[in-house]
Amino acid sequence: MKKVCIIAGIIIIAIIAGIFVIKINEADTEVTDKTTMVGLLLNGSKEDKNWCQSHYEGLEKTAGELNLAIVCKEYVTEESVSAVIDELVEGGCEIIIANSFGFGEGVEKAAEKYPEIYFFHATGVGEGRNLSSYFGRIYQIRYLCGIVAGLQTETNEIGYVAAFPISEVNRGINAFTLGVKKVNPDATVYVRWTDSWGDDDVTGDATTALLDAHNIDVLAMHTDSVRPLDIAEARGVEAIGYNADNSRFYPGTYLTAAVWDWEKFYTPNILKCLQGKFEGYHYWEGIDSGMISLAPFTEKVKNGTQAIINREIELLKSGTFDVFYGEIVDNKGNVRIAANESMTDNAMLNEFDWYVEGVIIDEE
Repeated sequence: MKKVCIIAGIIIIAIIAGIFVIKINEADTEVTDKTTMVGLLLNGSKEDKNWCQSHYEGLEKTAGELNLAIVCKEYVTEESVSAVIDELVEGGCEIIIANSFGFGEGVEKAAEKYPEIYFFHATGVGEGRNLSSYFGRIYQIRYLCGIVAGLQTETNEIGYVAAFPISEVNRGINAFTLGVKKVNPDATVYVRWTDSWGDDDVTGDATTALLDAHNIDVLAMHTDSVRPLDIAEARGVEAIGYNADNSRFYPGTYLTAAVWDWEKFYTPNILKCLQGKFEGYHYWEGIDSGMISLAPFTEKVKNGTQAIINREIELLKSGTFDVFYGEIVDNKGNVRIAANESMTDNAMLNEFDWYVEGVIIDEE
């Protein structure tokens, strides 16, 4: 009888706890009863199949969950940021998201001007009472893409079309190459700069020049133009994309991509705004956050690759391994990261002005 009473007591406590949790959850989500207007500043088109579209589609998913109304401003320039933000605030936006590093000065000034508005700045570095900046450790996914490329190539010549030689881009090139070299020590990664994030013409010219100069059979990219994918498809060169999964547009050559799932960041952090729990912070999220991922493989990826990638993903998620863990030698033979040491976040974010062994910068 005593045992029965104990069991009954446990059941009652569990029911009460369950009701309490439900009430907490209801209280947390009551803030979504009203529609909240969110302004989104894009430096390009929301249908670019790339960086801008990844933000817009991620925010759309969040909007469906949190009852948001998106006011999207496309092709915003660095010079027009302040005026566009003024317009969004006057129009009733309570949260404003900006997707370009170049918007930083305008966003930070606006955060001071409008202390009642919450601001999120992608690829930025600022933080404050009503401002957070955010990015992801996409280099972890580029490392995985490099493994795919290293296993896929038959010529051992891999191409990489990249925007600018800045820390963000160099970090990606190096991570990709470390992935390549891990599975294929004989392969080389040739890099050609576009000196532009989204100009289709100059990106196309750089891609064509790179493919003409080498026997490249796998092409990767770090640009906000999909022209490298267009040219790779036309020339029968297998390709690895960036920002979004565009496999349906390139059925002949597409392998996979390093992609963003921005709703994994937007949903919890915008909910905090609605709940009055916002705290300004500089976020740099890794693979365990779900914000970054490797797009599903197409049928062109070689058998056995998925098993290798799965093991590497588990290592990255475990926290016991990251991409820039030594010993790492640069492409001039210098030891840059000693054995059993890791590169610091500050060095990765701000001081990446060198390239790992296996990278060749393809000059004009």
